[in-house]
Amino acid sequence: MSWDDVHARTAIVHTVLDRAAVDPDRPDLFDDLPGLERLFGGPEGLLLALEYRWHNHLAARSELGLLLGMSEVEVYLQLTAEQPALRAVLDRWGVRSATPALAR
Repeated sequence: MSWDDVHARTAIVHTVLDRAAVDPDRPDLFDDLPGLERLFGGPEGLLLALEYRWHNHLAARSELGLLLGMSEVEVYLQLTAEQPALRAVLDRWGVRSATPALAR
């Protein structure tokens, strides 16, 4: 993967999260994203990348939360408050529940 591909993937992620910040339920959330198929293999691949991002952030926060005496629930809620668009996309379009919805 080239640096151009990395930047294009990042742009797609940011576009989806920007759209989701306005309305995570919008049916065109994954439409008109140049390079989506090539870079992610489609919406499901993008959702997997977003899940990976969430889990990485949650793991890092959990370690810090443990040191600060926070419960896992507190850590989860704090991360959700800081990244509401990401959490909303995963809750609405998560790979496990979205396969029929994404097949258009």
